[in-house]
Amino acid sequence: MIRVLFAARDAAWPEWETPLRDAFADAGLDVDLARDHPADKVDYIVLAPNGPVGDFAPFTACKAVLNLWAGVEDVVHNPTLTQPLARMVDPGLTQGMVEYVTGHVLRHHLGLDAHLHGQDGQWRPDPPPLAADRRVGILGLGALGLACADMLRHLGFDVAGWSRRLHDGLPFPAFAGQDGLATLLRRSDILVLLLPLTDATRHVLNATTLAQLPMGAVVLNPGRGGLIDDAALLAALDTGQVGHATLDTFTTEPLPPDHPFWAHPGVTVTPHIASATRPVTAARTVAENIRRGEAGEPLLHLVDRKAGY
Repeated sequence: MIRVLFAARDAAWPEWETPLRDAFADAGLDVDLARDHPADKVDYIVLAPNGPVGDFAPFTACKAVLNLWAGVEDVVHNPTLTQPLARMVDPGLTQGMVEYVTGHVLRHHLGLDAHLHGQDGQWRPDPPPLAADRRVGILGLGALGLACADMLRHLGFDVAGWSRRLHDGLPFPAFAGQDGLATLLRRSDILVLLLPLTDATRHVLNATTLAQLPMGAVVLNPGRGGLIDDAALLAALDTGQVGHATLDTFTTEPLPPDHPFWAHPGVTVTPHIASATRPVTAARTVAENIRRGEAGEPLLHLVDRKAGY
């Protein structure tokens, strides 16, 4: 019997219980899933970082902590966490992010806002360029970034990417390091942020890097709010250096009602809806990692503690 502790807020249990039990059964796992196992008897923790477990020291028999979120910045630096930590890579979450990013890239590429909000009786027959003439930059080439890049390339966009580490063999230009970041920014008419939030990526968009974008570039952030220096972005919007920012994630959530983003004409706020972990598909990822752990196989999506993701 494998004891699995579900460590999330009470409201999450009805949503996750059946998908997890079904996924364990499909994987042939004999699992005792509960929210209240004795700490020293737990084999695996299925964790939401905002849940009830913040001290991992009592879980002396725990073989791995399996995160329910794609982001691990709220748990990875916990000094009591000595067990292996796996982040969530969920096919449902990935597909949702691809749809969000593609939709908003097309929105800005086609200039739909001008038609939706500019019904002033003026006839402006100015067609947009074709996708091949629109340069899209993607910061972050993990599972989400690569999936979005693949879809945008399929639509014909001129895609390039950047990550902290160089990726070889990709079917589009990919850059790394500070020089590579400047190169990527200079060729990004639309910039998509899909980086993890770490000490190295916090405020990756700041006054200096925003100035490296083409004048009037669009910023799309469905990644992490802390990737952007809010004050620097507002200043760039006010000068026209950034033409528009569509933001889904914020340093403080919910975004306070008095935050300048709400009222700024160059900002679209969406309430952290770009994508979400889908219990049915994510439960299969959890079950597969437990199967691997029990079989002595390498776990999927292990977090590099030093890198922070």
